[in-house]
Formats: sequence, C-alpha cells, structure tokens
Amino acid sequence: MTQASNDSSGKSNRGFASMDPEKQRAIARKGGESVPNEKRSFSQDRSLAAAAGRKGGEASQGARKKPTV
Repeated sequence: MTQASNDSSGKSNRGFASMDPEKQRAIARKGGESVPNEKRSFSQDRSLAAAAGRKGGEASQGARKKPTV
C-alpha cells in the first residue's frame, strides 16, 4: 500500500530532506545535547575512540586482506 502525495510535483513531504532549511538547522544544532559533556567518553579519551574505530573496522571487514592474484 503506497501513500499518495498531496501535491502534483511528485515530491514527498516526509523526512528530513523535505523540511524547511531553517528547521533542519534547528534540529542539527541540538545534536548531542542530550548527553552531558562528562558522559561523552570519546571526547574525553582519544585512545578509547581509536580502539572503538578499530573494532568497528574489523567487524565490518574493512581491514580484510585482499586476495592476491
């Protein structure tokens, strides 16, 4: 079941990209505000952030070796 758009331009009126640019900026400005500075562990400890990045890369197989031909 698909939803029909209310206008004839074919543009959706849903989602972040369809919002007024000022409303997008207001939402983007709030990014991370829900977490107090002292709880943002990666901003406090760069080695912790680096370790997490390595772990994520390994999990996504970004560090996998390419087969030699």
